Amino acid sequence: MKYQKYSRRKFVTTGLVGTLAIASGFAFGKSNPVVSVVRIKSGNIEFAVEQAIELLGGIEKITGNRRKIMLKPNLVSPDPKATTKPEVIGALAKLMKNAGKEVSIGEGSAAAPGFNWKDGETFKTKKTEILDPMQQHIFDQLGYTELARSLDIPLINLHSGDMVEVKVPDGFIFDKIMVNKSLADIDMLCSVPMMKTHVLATVTLGMKNLIGLYPGSVYCSVRSCLHNRGAENKSPGVAYEILDMVKACTPGLTVVDASTAMEGNGPSEGELVKTDLIIAGTNPLATDMVAAHIMGFDKSEVPTFTCAIESGMLPTDIAEIEIRGEQLNDIQQHFKKPQIYHWQDIAGVWGNTEI
Repeated sequence: MKYQKYSRRKFVTTGLVGTLAIASGFAFGKSNPVVSVVRIKSGNIEFAVEQAIELLGGIEKITGNRRKIMLKPNLVSPDPKATTKPEVIGALAKLMKNAGKEVSIGEGSAAAPGFNWKDGETFKTKKTEILDPMQQHIFDQLGYTELARSLDIPLINLHSGDMVEVKVPDGFIFDKIMVNKSLADIDMLCSVPMMKTHVLATVTLGMKNLIGLYPGSVYCSVRSCLHNRGAENKSPGVAYEILDMVKACTPGLTVVDASTAMEGNGPSEGELVKTDLIIAGTNPLATDMVAAHIMGFDKSEVPTFTCAIESGMLPTDIAEIEIRGEQLNDIQQHFKKPQIYHWQDIAGVWGNTEI
């Protein structure tokens, strides 16, 4: 394995081709996926997560012989109102540890006050001397440092460290993507987003959550360098950036934290909605489609879905998904829609200035 120097970071060049997409067990042409939807009763999030996993066949069936598993929450900032609850990650980690798995938690957060967000302005940076303490601060503030300590599992800062090159099968923008080496070392990725609307992507769920896998030390914090590249390629609603990472690092399990959701101008400035649900599935497109349907969005409103379907991913419609647990008609809501912006509309004020 050959090492290259790149802007003071060590990169590992590899022959990986969609490694996690293969390891996850997610077939882009597989039909009839199963998605479970479970109500959270009496505030018992852990039990709801356990039920959602059981409805999919249990953790042993989901993980199979895959031993090393990373849980990827959505920790966009240190604001607990806009992030995945530690209780959801903790419940999944316990299930996997009890099944004999090696578990880690990985994230590359977008921004935090005092680091790349100052006096109301968000800056872009590739500097690890800013990104590393920022990520630790967010882990600390949201309770993930204590959670990881209590469960004796590692927290991984995906912004920095050794990077590996992963090829993107039939990518929209990239032929290859640089990611933290820890992603190449695991056997399965589990995306655990908070259910939210999003002013660029319309919704942010399991697939959009993977934007946090793009290391800031390569693609800039708040991923402004990444989204500039997407805009040059006319990416609709940042869908190309999302789907390229989905193809490179496909999650083998998505668990949506819909205990409390966000509507309106998410992912940070929206209003909270009490939904009391956990949604889970092994097909990332199917799981996100079900979650978006519950939020009141048609698949045609979400660019990531339409681009995924046009590229040959399945399912093409929610009618092709087997729903276990709650009936969708009983739980569907009508979230306030976000005001949609194109990246070009906000690129001049969001992550434009470098620090």
